[in-house]
Amino acid sequence: MGAPLHFLNQDSRTLEQIRRGDDNALVTLYQSSRRPVCALVLRNSGTEADAEDVLQEALIILWERVKSGRHEYTAKLDTFIYATAKNLWLRRLSRMKREISSDLAQETEASDDPSPLEAVIDSEQARLIQAALTRLGEPCRTLLLLYYWEEATMEEIAAQLGFANAETAKSKKYQCKNALKRLVQEFASDYEREQ
Repeated sequence: MGAPLHFLNQDSRTLEQIRRGDDNALVTLYQSSRRPVCALVLRNSGTEADAEDVLQEALIILWERVKSGRHEYTAKLDTFIYATAKNLWLRRLSRMKREISSDLAQETEASDDPSPLEAVIDSEQARLIQAALTRLGEPCRTLLLLYYWEEATMEEIAAQLGFANAETAKSKKYQCKNALKRLVQEFASDYEREQ
């Protein structure tokens, strides 16, 4: 099933331009795809420079596929570019996450065991955070656990906790994090008074 007919006219002209090697096709596609690709990357931990990179990479992929005759027209060209950019960006994020995890693992292996004092401080901080989380209540406790421990995305958190959208979940996470900080500080000062 191909794309609707009204997209075919503009897209078929653009595809023909690419086949002829006309760079104007890329300029047109770049301009029509820049805003949605930027929004996608910025929403997902990226910068404008990252967005420019993945957009250019997606345009090169389309260009090469059309020139080699491997491109099948099943969706509007803007849709193809957006989907390609999204896949490229998600793969890059996944690769960065693996590299960070690997770096952290190496740092952990390289460092000596914590001193007894560091172990006491760490366990005390963990106890304070645990107490604060217990006192925090729902949905904040679940939201923070999902975000920090299970590394769920804002979209996943919104779906799981019944928020309207990812932006609502993000706003709630900010409120919950501040509430947790206040509780930890409160518990820490209570603990210091007891000592």
